[in-house]
Amino acid sequence: MTGWPLTAAVFLVAAVYASVGHAGATGYIAVMTLWGLAPEVIRPTSLVLNVIVATIGTVQFARAGHVDRRLLPPLVVASVPAAAVGGWLALPRAAFETLLGAVLAFAAIRLALEAVRQRHGPAPAGPSPRPPIDPGRAGVLGLIGGVVGLLSGLTGVGGGVFLTPLLLALRAAPVRTVAATSAAFILVNSLAGLAGGLAAGRGMPLPGVPLVAAAAAGGLVGSSLGAFRLPVTALTFLMAAVLAIAAAKSLL
Repeated sequence: MTGWPLTAAVFLVAAVYASVGHAGATGYIAVMTLWGLAPEVIRPTSLVLNVIVATIGTVQFARAGHVDRRLLPPLVVASVPAAAVGGWLALPRAAFETLLGAVLAFAAIRLALEAVRQRHGPAPAGPSPRPPIDPGRAGVLGLIGGVVGLLSGLTGVGGGVFLTPLLLALRAAPVRTVAATSAAFILVNSLAGLAGGLAAGRGMPLPGVPLVAAAAAGGLVGSSLGAFRLPVTALTFLMAAVLAIAAAKSLL
């Protein structure tokens, strides 16, 4: 996994996803699927790259002042054990590819709709007041965290593509705060998914120095721009197309 086309693709994926607070797992999975890599290599590799990029993204969004420490605890309390269970489970190849294709298709549709909203929607207003998170809302966040965490561990996806639209639908926080929360959520769930796989006795293929360096560089560039000033509509459309191609390959 050290060829320059794959390395360049990982850099691009990391930069695009990090700009919106994600770590890029669905993009890495798409690229590695198109390259024909085996599922037992794809899942742990995407999680390792996720950890690298999500760590950088969390730091960058925190530096920009977009972190709301009230949102993360109710999400991760349920998501971390669920992600570990998902990482421990091993699906048959056909089931894995079907689930993977569904995840990628969901991500592609979600990103395309978000890009349309960004292009044609009204200009965002200033940050709205954030009410305290009551026990009922904390329970909803915990349920969301558990479901997304399980999917994260099963598929090697950090969960940002599911968490971000759900938090936006709940109007839990402004967009950039949701992005910051997603970055931290992805980090802890990727670590839990890796731990679950190791507990099940499965090996953890190392991505290699070129891929690690590409992911780190892309994550730094993307999160630096996204946390402060980058409009991402065109990049979001591009990534939605890549994910749609990979989803079709997995499903068909």
